[in-house]
Amino acid sequence: MKVLDVGCGVGCPAREIATFTGCSVVGLNNNSYQIERAIEYANKEGMADKVSFVKGDFMHMNFPEDSFDAVYAIEATVHAPSLQGVYEQIYRVLKPGGTFGVFEWVMTDKYDDGNPEHRAIRLGIERGDGIANMTPRKHALQAIKAVGFTVEYEEDLAARPDQVPWYYPLAGEFRHIRSLWDLLSVLRLTRVGRTAMSTLLKALETVRMAPAGTAETANELSLGADNLVAGGKAGLFTPMYLMIAKKPKA
Repeated sequence: MKVLDVGCGVGCPAREIATFTGCSVVGLNNNSYQIERAIEYANKEGMADKVSFVKGDFMHMNFPEDSFDAVYAIEATVHAPSLQGVYEQIYRVLKPGGTFGVFEWVMTDKYDDGNPEHRAIRLGIERGDGIANMTPRKHALQAIKAVGFTVEYEEDLAARPDQVPWYYPLAGEFRHIRSLWDLLSVLRLTRVGRTAMSTLLKALETVRMAPAGTAETANELSLGADNLVAGGKAGLFTPMYLMIAKKPKA
């Protein structure tokens, strides 16, 4: 079985899936550094025969039609300039009868574009996470259907009543800490932790041990995290909108 990972990062999900299913996974990414790391990790874990990685644009995939038995994307296609456009590419390279699964970042049905507070949260997420346009859930569903997929299942998994919310690592709150690693992560994201990190990065910039703009970039990422948390708490945003769809058999 041959599977495509769209927006594979450094290949951790690809290696896990190949390990536990025995399939072959091809990872697609437009970032040369991440591709190099993915190949390095695969070689280090002795998985070069099961996973491979290709640099490319998921809006213009250089794979023949009907190349893969299955395709998945995990929090990656949100960066596409057009969801319908990237879904069209996925549909093209997927074999008839094949399955496509995606975790999509979307604004939920609670989001009101006419509400200034809602819009500020959406724009903050877009700016802090390098996203061209945060799509409403219903538009994502329309896009996947428009290219020809049959949707078999769809759910916002973030809406499930979990005791620990998905955004807790970003919130800088101590109430959900479960381990020492959690504590260190939360401390770094508290107001004190962020101030200390910003001061350190500015000092490193001054002595030229960090590139100019490092502290500013960190601050932008922090603002993005704040808006992710605000969107999560208000139920306006989810990073866990799951869609599973089939390409009809010929």
